[in-house]
Amino acid sequence: MNTVKGIRIASGRRIGPGEPCFIVAEIGNNHQGDLSIARDMVYAAAAAGADAVKFQKRDMDCLFTRAGKEAPYGGKHSFGPTYGEHRLALELGMEAMAELKALSEKLGLVFFASAWDLVSAREMLDLGMEIFKVCSADLVNIPLLRMVGEADVPVIMSTGMSDWQDVDVAVAEMRRYHEHMVLLHCNSSYPCPDELVGLPVMLAMAKRYGLPVGYSGHETGLGPSIASVAMGACVVERHFTLDRSQRGTDHQASLEPGHFAGLCAMIRETEAAMRLRKKQVCPTERSSAAKLRKSIVFARDLPAGHVLSQADITVKCPGTGISPVQWDEVLGSRLTRSVLCEELVDWDALAADQPSATMSGRL
Repeated sequence: MNTVKGIRIASGRRIGPGEPCFIVAEIGNNHQGDLSIARDMVYAAAAAGADAVKFQKRDMDCLFTRAGKEAPYGGKHSFGPTYGEHRLALELGMEAMAELKALSEKLGLVFFASAWDLVSAREMLDLGMEIFKVCSADLVNIPLLRMVGEADVPVIMSTGMSDWQDVDVAVAEMRRYHEHMVLLHCNSSYPCPDELVGLPVMLAMAKRYGLPVGYSGHETGLGPSIASVAMGACVVERHFTLDRSQRGTDHQASLEPGHFAGLCAMIRETEAAMRLRKKQVCPTERSSAAKLRKSIVFARDLPAGHVLSQADITVKCPGTGISPVQWDEVLGSRLTRSVLCEELVDWDALAADQPSATMSGRL
């Protein structure tokens, strides 16, 4: 995966293999259609350690048929008697989006969104987003993919609800315009049971397309998201909320600020743990080795000229003498002087004319 090229966004940030994981707080519509809540969520995401905030944008007339808008929509998560009214209640206008973009960038966050229809896509592109997010629902939306491709902005595409054929088509369509894309493995279940996450699919995706890959998680915990980073995810996206108990289905698969901060911290810890690539004795281990490892010591008082047998030597801490690895080299050696019980064996006490005590075997 290290040979895969990443993407670079307008502000100069690189996203891809070899770069810090790009952590996205998916605010979506969890602001409940309230700009003040949306502002608070941006501040909270920045404080938690996110690199970016992602919103959603919909135009009701472009997105839904009349029947779809007028369909009854009741239940505890409803914001309106029909599905159209429900969705409209959760929307923020373009002036609000522009304000949130400015606030995000002031706080050092990348602002972007998924637009669920052509009208919204054009509006959000005109806002000057550095990244366009193609949501899982629109992976098969060829007209939208072409609009986004023609805009020539980097793209992050989620692949939930899709098989390989769906992803093949979307990647091929975007490659007609550019290669600046990241694919996110995703299971669009809200929430997603751990056993259905399927993280190995992310590796297969990287191999199949030769593109940077990441993970969009809908699980309730943190484990799969952390594991995805160890497996090479260059983007991790998680839904974000101020309160999981709020009305709305997305909140159940979202992380509250404290948990999101924990996610960010653990991702950075995981990245640090992946930096060392070879087996070695680290400088910080040497003092531990001296204390905890063992040396060959004499098991009893012995006179000069004595030839060492199994009964004459043993192994004890500390590890500052001859290592037990050289047990066979010490065994059978002749003493050049008398020694005491529990004295560390050293090469000077062993006759140099013994084949087992050659200089090549000394520390």
